[in-house]
Amino acid sequence: MVTDLSRRSAESADADVRWMRRALEQARRGLGRTTPNPVVGACVVTDEGVVVGDGAHERAGEAHAEIHALTEAGELARGATLYCTLEPCAHTGRTGPCTERIIAAGITRVVAAMEDPFPLVRGRGFAALRAHGIVVDVGVERDAAIRLNQPFLTSLREGRPFVILKAAASIDCRIAEGVGKRTQITAEAANRRVQYTRAQVDAVAVGSETVLVDDPLLTAREIYRERPLTRVVFDRRLRTPPTARLFSTLPAGPVIILTSRGALADKPAERSALERAGATIVAPEESGMRAAMQALSAFDIQSILVEGGASVHAAVWDEGVVDYVQLFVAPAALGPAGVRLFEGYDLALSSLIEPKVEILGPDTLIEGYVHRPH
Repeated sequence: MVTDLSRRSAESADADVRWMRRALEQARRGLGRTTPNPVVGACVVTDEGVVVGDGAHERAGEAHAEIHALTEAGELARGATLYCTLEPCAHTGRTGPCTERIIAAGITRVVAAMEDPFPLVRGRGFAALRAHGIVVDVGVERDAAIRLNQPFLTSLREGRPFVILKAAASIDCRIAEGVGKRTQITAEAANRRVQYTRAQVDAVAVGSETVLVDDPLLTAREIYRERPLTRVVFDRRLRTPPTARLFSTLPAGPVIILTSRGALADKPAERSALERAGATIVAPEESGMRAAMQALSAFDIQSILVEGGASVHAAVWDEGVVDYVQLFVAPAALGPAGVRLFEGYDLALSSLIEPKVEILGPDTLIEGYVHRPH
């Protein structure tokens, strides 16, 4: 009998993992679309192991994942189990409390991957469900749910976006043939991967030197993106020209220039010209990359892809605000005259957490977390 009970318990645990992974797949539908909300997925499963409802939170202000799943399940939700990747909300925001719908639907058990750390939720959803006799189990596939919502969690915890540092370098760790020289490093497959990442983040950022040398658009191309992509320029001296191509693509997303208070005082004409071109000028009270990143939170930016150049990379790394690294390495060498990656700052790729290596055509992508996801 003990063996039979143990087997049934193991089978139940395996089923919870399987259905939670399905909910996580649903949640991924919201990547790049839900800020400032988290990405959340859900599914409703009967006691017989039949999925009768799936749902994802697809856009901020619209129905949550649990509501979509319950709506699809209809009367079949009564007596079933709801799997959700995040604690159901018990407060009224732009939508009503999910807990009320769960209770009214007759769900008898809720399995959640993790508690929602948002102050208006944080355990209240679970408490409301338990108060109505619903069994609540928490922690199934928790690590996967945490990874999926790193931007949301980082924003809550640190008041800044989740920072992905992206760089392309030659085999001898150079990012350009020389100072001020526009250099194509990677091939088509790697470039497509960059566009894929741009389609999922809230913002992409470069330094003013990159704007002056490369004059990039910084748009998401070849990959569908539903929301505008914010373009950020780190420009302490207000060197960005109002004729930059960034301003020709404002329908694709706003342009924010992060500068210094000194530049605003010394260069009123440059500021006016940039604002006429369509830029939003922001000068944080404090200097440094951490303060600059925190200033972006006011614009509902929870994730940002920092693409360069070398001085910007070195600054964000030195201040400890990098959360994830994507390094594309091309097989060619640029020689000693080339601009050094991170201005020569030592980045130990071997210290990355959960590192991945992927071959993309002739290039190699090395990526991983700087801090363990939490």
